[in-house]
Amino acid sequence: MTANTLFYIIIAIIIINFIVDKVLDALNARHYNDNLPEDLKDVYDETEYNKSQNYKATNYKFGLLTSTFSIVLTLGFLLFDGFEFVDNIARSYSENPIIIALIFFGIIMIGSDILTTPFSYYSTFVIEEKFGFNKTTLKTFFLDKIKGWLMMAIVGGGILALIIWFYQVTGTYFWLYAWALVSVFTLFMNMFYSKLIVPLFNKQTPLESGSLRDNISKYAKTVGFKLDKIFVIDGSKRSTKANAYFSGFGSEKRVTLYDTLIKDLDEDEIVAVLAHEVGHYKKKHIIFNLFASILLTGLTLYILSLFISNPLLSNALGVEIPSFHIGLIAFGLLYSPISEITGLIMNLFSRKFEYQADDYAKSTYKAEPLITSLKKLSKNSLSNLTPHPAYVFMHYSHPTLLERIENLRK
Repeated sequence: MTANTLFYIIIAIIIINFIVDKVLDALNARHYNDNLPEDLKDVYDETEYNKSQNYKATNYKFGLLTSTFSIVLTLGFLLFDGFEFVDNIARSYSENPIIIALIFFGIIMIGSDILTTPFSYYSTFVIEEKFGFNKTTLKTFFLDKIKGWLMMAIVGGGILALIIWFYQVTGTYFWLYAWALVSVFTLFMNMFYSKLIVPLFNKQTPLESGSLRDNISKYAKTVGFKLDKIFVIDGSKRSTKANAYFSGFGSEKRVTLYDTLIKDLDEDEIVAVLAHEVGHYKKKHIIFNLFASILLTGLTLYILSLFISNPLLSNALGVEIPSFHIGLIAFGLLYSPISEITGLIMNLFSRKFEYQADDYAKSTYKAEPLITSLKKLSKNSLSNLTPHPAYVFMHYSHPTLLERIENLRK
């Protein structure tokens, strides 16, 4: 195979992925105006349903614009040897492969983020503002950007530097050391993400004493689930949308409730949502997802090790001097179809796990408050209640609202 052939394979993968995504988006959009099923007719009144349809249509059109911009930019970068241009800039500052790679990815990441910031700004301050979701201030918006860049530079840069160093020292066996590094980092982040990372962006406070905390503790005791750390996060700082999640293991186990969730749901519904989350924990879904992620990372790194030394990868992107960082970009583009397949498999498991967690909440608490909470959360986020089945299959990590209600009422 020649570098030219590989180049056209990469172009074909990018274009096919784009076409498939746009066809799925179009199929989904055709269902925006469907009549609501009987079980969902109480989610929206006529005014709210019209608002939800308008919100979906607006995001669909905006998505067409942003994805078209993204593919044009990517194809332009490939066709006009953009990677070689950035590589030459990086090489003008150092001869050290690690430094070159860090400068290269720094330029790519920050350049890409700057180019897409106007779209992010419009989404937040125009679309989300128009439909009543946005609570983000300009200061928060740009501070988030800067913090994100610093996190990427320190954490992402550190991991990349170590992986390239492993490659220089061990050759094709680098994947074993890289896998160990990423696995330890993944476990560490699962344990301490809420304690170390979340406070950089949000304020977390212990849930104050009162009937809600008492009800949560009472439920936790009935199912033998030790839960001492219950926190409230200021999600309303950025959006009116609500959420709740578990994080950590052992002594670091905690549940975090968005303040918007506490505002939108009554106590019985909040306990039902937590019963669902406890179901994930009790059914070992969190452990499964963690180790599945680690295994997939190992597989990806192993496949990368088979091809990274081949200069064809760098040459296919128009770069004459083969290097690890250019090979990594080419590999990522070529590997995307496999990523799609593994993503589909993980979504299938995820949807199955959601049913199991719902069943757990139904058997250990009550089904009805979970149903009403799901309806309220869907209404308050203007969710699409009639998605196309193909779109659900390809993109949804959760069953649809209708599917979950039907399952809970069995």
